[in-house]
Amino acid sequence: MASSCCEEGVGQEEESFLYFAYGSNLLTERIHHRNPSATFCCVARLQDFKLDFGNFQGKTSQRWHGGIATIFQSPGDEVWGVVWKMNKSNLNSLDEQEGVKSGIYVVIEVKVSTQEGKEVTCRSYLMTNYEPAPPSPQYKKVICMGAKENGLPLEYQERLKAIEPNDYKGKVSEEMEDIIKKEEQKLFRT
Repeated sequence: MASSCCEEGVGQEEESFLYFAYGSNLLTERIHHRNPSATFCCVARLQDFKLDFGNFQGKTSQRWHGGIATIFQSPGDEVWGVVWKMNKSNLNSLDEQEGVKSGIYVVIEVKVSTQEGKEVTCRSYLMTNYEPAPPSPQYKKVICMGAKENGLPLEYQERLKAIEPNDYKGKVSEEMEDIIKKEEQKLFRT
């Protein structure tokens, strides 16, 4: 069920903005790691875009050891994600996490549709100058856990699960290993 913050205009308040997440920031624990103000608004669909994974300038992510998520325009395709309402005080930390200053991602404005059919304008990110590369199993797991946690459509969750990861067997960054462990423990408790 969508909360009122997915109503058009609410993100335009001076102190907050709406952010459309489609990658690792689907997972609440992950987005809250650096952006504690993020509040779940709703699940939404970005029409005429496709999810992809890649390495910026061909360099493998040191945090994730594989391709990281991006989107590109693709008529007829769709990307599902989560709209987070965030305080503008977290804008810099979100941009930093996405590597905006180093040119890895650029900020884009997207119009997404909620499951109730409302259109919402959000901030999102698109990777520039990347070479397609499969994600690490850990990165894929974080995305799939976030999709499940927030109730993305089951058909889309199945598409995410079907993504072939690379064969990286080591550890990802310590902060991300901790987040994965916490989430797995939650799943075992339920």
